Amino acid sequence: MEYRFLGNSGFKVSALGFGAGTFGGQGPLFSAWGNTDAAQARRMIDLSLDAGLNFFDTADVYSDGASESILGSAIQGRRDRIVLSSKTGLRLGEGPNDAGASRFRLLKAVDASLKRLGTDYLDLLQLHAFDALTPVEETLSTLDGLVRAGKVRYLGVSNFSGWQLMKSLGIADRRGYARYVANQTYYSLVGRDYEWELMPLGIDQGVGAVVWSPLGWGRLTGKLRRGQPLPATSRLHDTADIGPPVEQERLFRIIEVMDGIAEETGKSIPQIAINWLLQRPTVSTVLIGARNEEQLKQNLGAIGWNLDTEQMQRLDAASLIEAPYPYYPYWRGQFSERSPLPV
Repeated sequence: MEYRFLGNSGFKVSALGFGAGTFGGQGPLFSAWGNTDAAQARRMIDLSLDAGLNFFDTADVYSDGASESILGSAIQGRRDRIVLSSKTGLRLGEGPNDAGASRFRLLKAVDASLKRLGTDYLDLLQLHAFDALTPVEETLSTLDGLVRAGKVRYLGVSNFSGWQLMKSLGIADRRGYARYVANQTYYSLVGRDYEWELMPLGIDQGVGAVVWSPLGWGRLTGKLRRGQPLPATSRLHDTADIGPPVEQERLFRIIEVMDGIAEETGKSIPQIAINWLLQRPTVSTVLIGARNEEQLKQNLGAIGWNLDTEQMQRLDAASLIEAPYPYYPYWRGQFSERSPLPV
């Protein structure tokens, strides 16, 4: 296993992380993701730790807290070997203060997460979404207090736009608050919007990407093929309309290039998709999910080797789409021969 710094911090995490959204299986979305129970979770954590994977990510909203509870049960007795990450901010309850990033909400949510996880601290706490109704200063001062109290070690965000993240970083710097060092973001061969604004921001500000859905919301499993119906077992039957959209012709163009690389390397489509991400700028860790041991073992096989330069270029070319204004002139090199954007 490779270990990387979490953004511009001195803290290292495994290059592959485990996303525990499959733990619990409560509700229409999360039941489609998986329904791993505590015994199965312990086995998957055993396999992960044996492979050197130490980063485990969950959220209070996953299966209404069941994901945290199952993960907490499964890591008992080995907390010192685990890098534990959770998220909060999305609605969890019907009360007027059961969502967002106010001081009231954050203090209550973190204490509840720690209790479910059976620990007294989180290695990484990430805001699950930007709260435009709470002053950023209130949110950041509360998070800084949680760090100072030892309940949280490092801070991150998820699903923020560039201006939301940059505004937060600017206020943190001005007030001397703990900074965000991680951005849990959607990034894949079929979803490269991250590169337009958030990746350059991450390079400039030292914010590492914690990548979620590296297989493009289940589209890069190797089971989807041009001209063939969606497999009966695909979760896309239930979740396609919820996740990031993908244009079908582009998807199959990418898969066909991946098929050729799979023949050259002997690697699977998911392994190629994850390995491509591991070679992209700012990526600190890529979260792999698994509904069973076989999927986990397959995804763990994405590390320990590298696509070569020519294969990376073929994947880049097949997956590239035109960036929107004002980014496309930089990508085309129209504003500068030294464009800072990695293409």
